[in-house]
Amino acid sequence: MVTITFIAPDGSQQEVDAKVGGRLLDVAQEAGLPMEGACEGAMACSTCHVILSDDDFERFPEPRDEEEDMLDITYGALPTSRLACQLTVTAEHQGLTITLPKQTRSLLF
Repeated sequence: MVTITFIAPDGSQQEVDAKVGGRLLDVAQEAGLPMEGACEGAMACSTCHVILSDDDFERFPEPRDEEEDMLDITYGALPTSRLACQLTVTAEHQGLTITLPKQTRSLLF
């Protein structure tokens, strides 16, 4: 298990124990955080959009072209945005901080 801090849209912070090997989408949903994941991880929406710091962004493998294409049409995406359904928690993610955007939208659902 690793501890990850989520910053909610209202600015509140919640520390969550995350199982190594789990998807960040599932971690957030199991913790009761406001992350929809409308496509259930099929990378067909952007309702699991998260924002990472520059340093934390580098702690994950680079996004695939399909994820980058979805992020290109994601509301409020930043250079360090990712889709939580595409991020797997590893032991190296201890202390990670994830910011949830103020708004998300799904073009397909």
